[in-house]
Amino acid sequence: MKILGIETSCDETGIAIFDSERGIVAEALYSQIELHSEYGGVVPELASRDHVRKLLPLVKQVLNESTLQKTDIDAIAYTSGPGLIGALLVGAAFGRSLAYGWDLPAIAIHHMEGHLLAPMLEQQKPEFPFVALLVSGGHTQIYKVSGLGEYELLGESLDDAAGEAFDKTAKLLEAGYPGGPAIAKLATSGNDGVFKFPRPMTNRPGIDLSFSGLKTFAANTISAAKDQNNGVLEQQTQADIALAFEQAVVETLVIKCRRALQQTELNSLVIAGGVSANLRLRSRLEETCTKLGARIFYPRPEFCTDNGAMIAYAGYRRFLTGQFEPLEIKATPRWPLAELKLNNT
Repeated sequence: MKILGIETSCDETGIAIFDSERGIVAEALYSQIELHSEYGGVVPELASRDHVRKLLPLVKQVLNESTLQKTDIDAIAYTSGPGLIGALLVGAAFGRSLAYGWDLPAIAIHHMEGHLLAPMLEQQKPEFPFVALLVSGGHTQIYKVSGLGEYELLGESLDDAAGEAFDKTAKLLEAGYPGGPAIAKLATSGNDGVFKFPRPMTNRPGIDLSFSGLKTFAANTISAAKDQNNGVLEQQTQADIALAFEQAVVETLVIKCRRALQQTELNSLVIAGGVSANLRLRSRLEETCTKLGARIFYPRPEFCTDNGAMIAYAGYRRFLTGQFEPLEIKATPRWPLAELKLNNT
């Protein structure tokens, strides 16, 4: 069985083919980072237009690389939400229309379910049930995952997502875009202990998170450092602040994941989403899981960010349940994962 996956939820156009016997046989990704970097964030209209420009060439590229024909494809899966409405509509319209034109079943995929299932593309696959940390530019959520479509929200950010906080703090530091990789790179030159950032909401019970106050703390720290140096933020001070900020985000996530594992009494943790590529986060969570006697699973770095492979695989899993879409183009920019059921209703 071969599923063509299409991802266009934000600023990356991803196309891939998943073969139930061979895994991912071909995949292509076009990132719009260069397009949006001068604005310090994603411009929705530009993102939508670029998806229109790249979708068809990438589908042709993936088919050529896999040496498959359209007649070899069994179904088409596309991201239906959540995400930017314009970008979603481009992918949904393209995917549903392509399925109609090729006389194939169409499968609408929840973007975050794609991330959640991405570690199953690796050789070491997690098995249900497990705790999942979904951490990206738009989401920071911790779930108990009992099976496909069985998602219980344990805690989430009450304001900014972790990835959003990285982006905003990187902008304050003038470190570049996207913020997560920029701060992580800068932090490698930082001196430990020069600055101490709070670990938000870790001194109270529960698994909910908050990162807006941490961003404000970073802004005040940067402003104070500039005031002490005639309005100039020295390179070493910039790196020291980046390290302190990264440590605070990572430790906050680690504390909440530990609580989730203890609360559910599960011994498997999945981390997915763009921020899951952060090496400090992976290292600290691995240490925590080892102490708890738990196992940790995450996708390879290229499958942490938005990609077509995770959508193709999620489409395969949904195909097996008989989930197919009617003749309509539907995009859902706000779509809580906890509301997603086995048959997507």
